[in-house]
Amino acid sequence: MTMTLIRATDLNPEQTYRLMTGVVVPRPIAWITTRGDEGVVNLAPFSCFTFVSNKPPMVGINIGRKAGARKDTARNIHATREFVVNIGDETLIDAIHQSAVEYPPHVSEPDMLGLAVQASDSVAPPRLQAAPISLECRLHSIIPFGETGAEFVVGEVLVFHVRDGLLHDGKIDTARLRPVARLAGPNYAGLGPIVTKAAIGQTPKTVIAPGTEP
Repeated sequence: MTMTLIRATDLNPEQTYRLMTGVVVPRPIAWITTRGDEGVVNLAPFSCFTFVSNKPPMVGINIGRKAGARKDTARNIHATREFVVNIGDETLIDAIHQSAVEYPPHVSEPDMLGLAVQASDSVAPPRLQAAPISLECRLHSIIPFGETGAEFVVGEVLVFHVRDGLLHDGKIDTARLRPVARLAGPNYAGLGPIVTKAAIGQTPKTVIAPGTEP
């Protein structure tokens, strides 16, 4: 097998981005709603997204900059310390993709795309009615990384909204959810075949208070 050797120091930020978004695949998409100036609802997709804690539940999203400036989502989170992560399904791929269009801050992407919003339970930003899952989040921390101003935004999940029929014994039915994955460039994917293996035993995830370790 022959391999191409690429030294990271030989790549500029754009080249590195193109390479890494093809390597780290598939990626889940955090479809984030925030509130901006004068209550304008902003919506944008971010595919550098994961969960970082289960007690309390926390999720993390990497948000880069455009021309050195914070994107509307990051600016709104800095200002209000609240946001909602919506999880789209395969029926919403077009809307997810189009919500990445760079509109001015005073333009509401849900309005432009005809996406209805619904008041959240515990935060000011609304959630998307069409999203099968929404997570209401309060900002926990923001950690800067690298030389381009990227920030890793961590939010504590206060409320989970899950569409009826998706939750079974405390777990999400992934096949029924039909989540969307981001690939490199303007490419997306669904689940495809699901391969199920025998469950592997795990040590119970008990919570140990500081200072009480054996």
